[in-house]
Amino acid sequence: MRWFGGCAPGKRPVAPVGARLVWQDPPLWTVGDVVPGHLRTLEQSNAKLAVFGPCSATEQDMKRALSSPMFASAAGAWAGSYTAVRGGPGGAVEVLADATGASPVYTVATPDGEVWGSSAFALGALAGGAVDTDWLGAYLRERNAPASGLSAWVGVRSVPPGHVLRWSSDGGAPSLAEWWSPSERSTDAAMAALRWALGEGVRVRVEGVTATSDLAGMDSTTVTLLAARHGQVTGVTLHPVEITDGGDLEYAQSLCGEKVLCMRLPLTVGHLPFSESSVPLPVTDEPAPSTAVWAMFSEQLRAVAAVRSGCHLTGDGGDNLFTVPPTHLVNLSRQGRLLRMVGDAMDWARLRKQSPRLLIAAALRGDAGRIGRAERPRPAWLSANVPDPVGTGTTTDPNALLVASIRGVARSAKSELQLADSLGVALHNPYFDGAVLDAVVSACAEVRFSARRYKPLLADAFAGVLPKAHRERASKGVFVGDFHQGLRINLRRLLTLADGRLAARGLVSPGPLRAAMHAAALGARTIWPPLLSAIAAESWLEAIDRSPRTEWCTLPWAGAQ
Repeated sequence: MRWFGGCAPGKRPVAPVGARLVWQDPPLWTVGDVVPGHLRTLEQSNAKLAVFGPCSATEQDMKRALSSPMFASAAGAWAGSYTAVRGGPGGAVEVLADATGASPVYTVATPDGEVWGSSAFALGALAGGAVDTDWLGAYLRERNAPASGLSAWVGVRSVPPGHVLRWSSDGGAPSLAEWWSPSERSTDAAMAALRWALGEGVRVRVEGVTATSDLAGMDSTTVTLLAARHGQVTGVTLHPVEITDGGDLEYAQSLCGEKVLCMRLPLTVGHLPFSESSVPLPVTDEPAPSTAVWAMFSEQLRAVAAVRSGCHLTGDGGDNLFTVPPTHLVNLSRQGRLLRMVGDAMDWARLRKQSPRLLIAAALRGDAGRIGRAERPRPAWLSANVPDPVGTGTTTDPNALLVASIRGVARSAKSELQLADSLGVALHNPYFDGAVLDAVVSACAEVRFSARRYKPLLADAFAGVLPKAHRERASKGVFVGDFHQGLRINLRRLLTLADGRLAARGLVSPGPLRAAMHAAALGARTIWPPLLSAIAAESWLEAIDRSPRTEWCTLPWAGAQ
């Protein structure tokens, strides 16, 4: 697992065994092989700067950030997905957490002072290495909104996205300040910002390396074509072995040429969801969203590794950014644009085959939260004593809902990168970059929504990149039937999970959980997210039990170079 971290100043320093020091006072380190270009440092006088992750900053940009009294403003505007760390006189430290949480930062208190890092699993060993049952229960209730401020590990806390963590040279308690909030732009300016953010985010990842990408829907097609501007890229399209044309394959094939090479990955019954993989599931900071499809995902990662990919791009996050519920109805109601509000509500209701009355009523009340929140009943099998998710209440701000949604998904997506790391693949999700979120959320909410067009903001922003057929594509593949079939084939093994580690912790009731699995296997209408979370969490706990903990050591100096 690749990760990085450091210590607060003025205390006895520690580091993971086998770490490579970036600097000493206080120590900053990396663990695992660093992706070329994804650790950049700069020192001037008594200040130093380190940037971890793909980042568009030039050397001049880094010099400005190094000397700026407003570190967060200077270092937070770059494209990419990164964490910036500045060291100052006497060992003062500033750690900039990205706007989306795709590059998470965690802290843990130890008898020798605070330690911070990008891996909650690794830091957890400093606090006993126990899984936080409260966090896990909240995760089972709503996987994208677990206990705020916590992590999956006892004693390890998460730094809120869009905040900067500061320790002064005296070694006192750290301060935490928000550095990012949504801005407003005109539609043209927002699209220009999106073109820059996504284009630069892709460029800094693919330049000079062998690049591969998912190649399926509009999101992955966009990043593939952006990558092809900087060299050859191999697009990977998954398909059932018995289907050899149409759908994603047809759209992918239309792009094949000198710059875009096409790789088809046929999937058999052994790749169905819930199938066992020949590759054991690696341990991650928290349960990975792709756990149920690990047999398929690991096969794809191995195929990508076989062509020596130095960067594999995905379209993950595109749906969350560009396929949004009509929370803008609140703004239309507030502005008195009732005809447009009612028309958009009816369009959405027709698309979702539901009554528009609840949407209109929520808009008139100013309750964007009700419009944007999917109502999921508490699973009958969930026995954890956890409250229902605390959402954004009756917020009137569609932007706040979009930001909260992206942050929940981006945080959990970090575990996907850790899965890929285990097989030697550098996986990247450019749609979770902070600059991309900043661009999208700056557009007027009603511009982001359409019940008549598919992802209008993305299609319009990249009209010069995407071919017309791809811009006008109305949907992409749906695989719900695969989940029913996969569960049915693997039901006997999955039923044993109901009496496993979650049940031993008092978080699930085995009988109702088995009943839910039986119903899904029979093809009953299933609310998949909670069931997938239970299976992912059980598999994750099993991976933890068979994985060694991170070992730590005390460094042979304190507060001196």
